[in-house]
Amino acid sequence: MAEDSQRELERFRNQWREEVTARSRGVTSIHQKDSKRTQLPARRGSSTSKAVAPPPPRGFTNNGSEKEEETSESMGGEGHHDLEDKDEARRLGEDTIGIHPSNRKAREPRSALEHYEKAVEKEDQGNLGDSLSHYRKAYKLDAGVDKTYKNKHFPPSSLTSKPTNLNPSNAPVTMPNPAHHSLEGPPKSNISQLITSFSTSAIQGALPLIDHAHVPPCPITTIPSEILLEILQATAILDVASYARLSQVCRHLAYLVATEDHIWRRICLGKEHGFPAMHYNYACTIEGIPIPPELDDPLDHLSEPDLTSTLEPPPSPPEVPSASLFSLSPTYPTYAHMFRSRPRLRFNGCYISTVNYIRPGASTPSQVSWNTPVHIVTYYRYLRFFRDGTCVSLLTTTEPVDVVHYLTREHMHGRHGISSALPSAVMRNALRGRWKLSPPPPFPPDSTGNVEPEGNLSIETEGVDPKYLYSMQLALRSGSKSPGATKNNKLVWRGFWSYNRLTDDWAEFGLKNDRAFFWSRVRSYGMGD
Repeated sequence: MAEDSQRELERFRNQWREEVTARSRGVTSIHQKDSKRTQLPARRGSSTSKAVAPPPPRGFTNNGSEKEEETSESMGGEGHHDLEDKDEARRLGEDTIGIHPSNRKAREPRSALEHYEKAVEKEDQGNLGDSLSHYRKAYKLDAGVDKTYKNKHFPPSSLTSKPTNLNPSNAPVTMPNPAHHSLEGPPKSNISQLITSFSTSAIQGALPLIDHAHVPPCPITTIPSEILLEILQATAILDVASYARLSQVCRHLAYLVATEDHIWRRICLGKEHGFPAMHYNYACTIEGIPIPPELDDPLDHLSEPDLTSTLEPPPSPPEVPSASLFSLSPTYPTYAHMFRSRPRLRFNGCYISTVNYIRPGASTPSQVSWNTPVHIVTYYRYLRFFRDGTCVSLLTTTEPVDVVHYLTREHMHGRHGISSALPSAVMRNALRGRWKLSPPPPFPPDSTGNVEPEGNLSIETEGVDPKYLYSMQLALRSGSKSPGATKNNKLVWRGFWSYNRLTDDWAEFGLKNDRAFFWSRVRSYGMGD
């Protein structure tokens, strides 16, 4: 038996050598029929028989010779001839079984598309260096190879295909049925439809902290709707922002805040936050002295005409009737939209402009430096408006946290010394002034025949010296263009002039570095009285 086994092994070894030699020359594999017949006899349990098993091929040398290893172990009852081709391909690193390394050059990519596909393959394998090299070669051959690759592998027909079975039968029971889901996303609905759907909602009380516990009381659910509307109106008069935030409590309050237009009408008509608090003519002098409304020319009433009459403003337009001011129009279809969109000033905060710019510095002659030093300059402009038509203007380098709480009438005095260390000493350079808004339409044109747009702001303040007067022209704008952003919270510059009453001439200030003002609420101001 040992001689038969040795003979079978020798025959198998010769056949294996012939197959490897034929494969190295590019000849198709032969003797498949004979290889099936050369099966080793099963000798399980034999401790006396010894056989030499041929190892799998390890590699090829430059001259085509093979390396062989022999092991003296007993052979099992199953053949291993079918592992030759797979092990050969795995050893050589080829993608296709039976391709010799000598044929690799024939498989190298030549066209731009082949280079691009090879680059994608290398990129998926993490070989970024080779991937980049193939990408470069592909784009050198064809600049539009990416579109060719996309049309080949991702045609438009494959992107528009829709699944035919939206609810497969093998889905688990707990999976929700997606048959009603739209492939284009959720259905589009506007805000008005959403608010209308809240009309039947009721105010829900708080849930118990634990299951089966006593439900905490909710007295607001038992209040009649008439009393609830009065409470909401009182809240709106005290603080419009708090009234608007009530819409975040529940659906019923969101419906009331959005649809109860008579509350928004009360806000628009009230002097607390509405448009009657706006001044479309100067209501006082720069010093804060009220001007009687029956005077046609308010400049003749001033006690010191040399300080204020030198700044000749254009003739003030006539008083706009309240009916045309507060009536609804296509521009403002509701009072809520009017209050939110019509230009108005806010009194419960101040407007702050932060200016930053860089100016070159000078290096000392005794110091050797490679670079030229620069100075970063930062200063702030503050504007606060009062309901009586007066305002305060301040230019300082002090940060807002140290200024806004002292921007009041109580600190507008000349007793702030230069060496004063009080926190309110920042108001030593504050300037008194007055303001007015351009009236809403309809209104007549000015003396030049031009119609001033709504939302322009005119400010006149004192100068740093009694002989000067300052005139600022600004415009109310919105700080953001997003739909839900706060409107009319920004003041942009239109011009800034200085008037010298001794020489009777005007000088314009350059606004190269100046930035717009942004409104910031200050809780200590209250309602801005």
